[in-house]
Amino acid sequence: MIKLLHFADAHIDLARQGRRDAETGLPLRVLDFLRSLDAIVEAAIDEKVDLVIFAGDAYRDRSPAPTYQREWGKRMMRLSEAGIQTVLVVGNHDVSPASGRAHTLQEFETLQVPNIHVISKPQLLKPADINGLPVQVIGIPWLNRSGMAAAMELEEEAGADINALMESKLSEIIESYLDDLDGVLPAILTSHVSVQGASYGNERSVMLGHDLVLAGSLVRDHRLDYVALGHIHKAQDLNEGGHHPVIYPGSIERVDFGEVDDRKTYVIAEVDRDKTSFKQVDLPGRRFSDRSLEITRSEDVTGQILGALPPQAEMHDSILRLAVAYPRDWEVMIDEPAIRQAAEEAFEFHFLRRPRTQVRIRLSADDTIAQLSPQDLLAKYWLTVPPADGDTSDLNQLAADIFQTVEIGHIPGGEEISP
Repeated sequence: MIKLLHFADAHIDLARQGRRDAETGLPLRVLDFLRSLDAIVEAAIDEKVDLVIFAGDAYRDRSPAPTYQREWGKRMMRLSEAGIQTVLVVGNHDVSPASGRAHTLQEFETLQVPNIHVISKPQLLKPADINGLPVQVIGIPWLNRSGMAAAMELEEEAGADINALMESKLSEIIESYLDDLDGVLPAILTSHVSVQGASYGNERSVMLGHDLVLAGSLVRDHRLDYVALGHIHKAQDLNEGGHHPVIYPGSIERVDFGEVDDRKTYVIAEVDRDKTSFKQVDLPGRRFSDRSLEITRSEDVTGQILGALPPQAEMHDSILRLAVAYPRDWEVMIDEPAIRQAAEEAFEFHFLRRPRTQVRIRLSADDTIAQLSPQDLLAKYWLTVPPADGDTSDLNQLAADIFQTVEIGHIPGGEEISP
């Protein structure tokens, strides 16, 4: 049995803008990410884990500034110096699409930092590869779509479903490693990848490239005892109640308002052959608060907005967004300085004004309502209240069918009616 800590999607330099810390010079939001990373490293040392698995995406992009590489390196060196075997999986934000370029975790691989093992290509780590730990680790990094397609000589097969072919090849690679496992030792699969059936969070806005998707049956294979995933920011167990956990721990800090209600966790697991127990540990992170208000009364507009703000205790040091919709004519009734002053306890305050204009369609001098056909009236209605996606074709066709039904005096499946 081994004790494992699993985390993923650190993205420590994702929030590089905004106020900076006077002592370190780092953006305060970057410090939020680093505090979560520190909590994870401290837990690994305090819990005396045997193995740490980081399942990919250390940074925001493939060219991190040296300052952020320094901050990441400090934390990884603490694990190395503590004698904890640490597996770092290369994620999609860690690797360049250009062939031959270094990935963002390259220095640990190049310098052969003690106790740190970088998964930059598919491989099976046996005990001899990880300081004698009695465990086997199948490691699958983010596989670049264009590079993999070229390696498989798929670039000329324009008519083929390249993604399906690559997914099939990836499944074959993992199956071959599963066949090579020692049935006595516990086995772990770790990968930075999308898995069929996973629930996406809001990370689509920061993902790069196209996803290859692993079959759910593959990660639930009975020969595995724990699956440590990264890439999807929403914490979840894809094999809840099953023999072994298949876990995305989520990103270590909230990226934006799309993750306002998401748990941010790391996992501590005790992994043995055919027997694994684990706990997901919540990371506190910065509080996000997302509120909206639609104003329909002209009395005390500013007061209504102030009433929509959260209590001061909840607002303190939070990242707050308040979106307010109102008729454009009431714009002058909004005292924005007073609203911002009321929200000054927030770490950041995003005040979104959404004025609405009432559109009135005027008939020409030669038109009267009685002269317009139902289709003409509907067309004028769309000018006043357009659909959200702007496409009226399906709605117009449905309306035409209804108009025709009424004209012939029959409702399909119903009784005859008088036109």
